Amino acid sequence: MPGSSALSGARQVKQYKAVIFDWDGTVMDSTSSIAQAIQAACVDLELPVPSAEDASWVIGLSLELALQRCAPTLDAGRVPLFMERYRHHFFLRDQTLVMFDGIIPLFDELKSREIRLGVATGKTRLGLDRVLRAQQLADRFDCTRCADESQGKPHPAMLFDIMERLSLKPEQVLMVGDTTHDIQMATSAGVDSMAVTYGAHSKRTLLLSEPTVMVSSVREMRDWLSGRA
Repeated sequence: MPGSSALSGARQVKQYKAVIFDWDGTVMDSTSSIAQAIQAACVDLELPVPSAEDASWVIGLSLELALQRCAPTLDAGRVPLFMERYRHHFFLRDQTLVMFDGIIPLFDELKSREIRLGVATGKTRLGLDRVLRAQQLADRFDCTRCADESQGKPHPAMLFDIMERLSLKPEQVLMVGDTTHDIQMATSAGVDSMAVTYGAHSKRTLLLSEPTVMVSSVREMRDWLSGRA
């Protein structure tokens, strides 16, 4: 059934040829740093400060949709300044960010089974390339797409781009993410989805988007993918 746990399985067992990952909150433990940077940017511009929950909820969305939620009173002319202050505060925390335990070995395990790997992220191309270099992970992925070179989540454009690039059909692909934006993107693209509950959105919120399967750790992710990818 949709949203079933990793232990009870998904609607049907199938073999995936590709697994596409969201980045922040799914691969990298960066949710709180992003939320704090959003809040700090609001303070700098003397805007109402969103709650940690609201600031976390917008992670992965396009800039326009994110600002509608976390900074609705921000004038369009001040958006560049807001983004400059956000980047300033995020980079102050950047050096402390780490990958979730077990995620890199999982990448290597999937690659050893000739599974194609991709990234569909709300990060900019500059931001993603920067972290891939820092983590020495650029060679792990067959294709990556960022919000500033496609349409942002929950629009399915990034997944369509990746599938076209890798000559894949929707039924061959699994999207992994920590927000309803990821799950909605996958559903719109006709792709199965795995929701992880250790990121930005709560289990209750994720269930509303009806993912194919839900896991609470990288270990559960690995166990569920075993035999499926």
